[in-house]
Amino acid sequence: METSKRATIYFDPGLHAALRLKSAHSERTISELVNDAVRAALAEDQEDLRAFEDRVAEPTITYEALLDHLKAHGRL
Repeated sequence: METSKRATIYFDPGLHAALRLKSAHSERTISELVNDAVRAALAEDQEDLRAFEDRVAEPTITYEALLDHLKAHGRL
């Protein structure tokens, strides 16, 4: 297993208090909680990027054209 790297992170005081409580309640370290949250966020980013790739061939429409379309069909 690769050695962990150290970084200093400054949390909002309320967020830090919540992390400390969750850490104590779950018997996990704040580092474990933060690592899991970052992994989840990165995995979500990867899913989003795949979705963009899957839709690259779809036609695009401008915002103005969308509003015109909605108005023409009585949705605005």
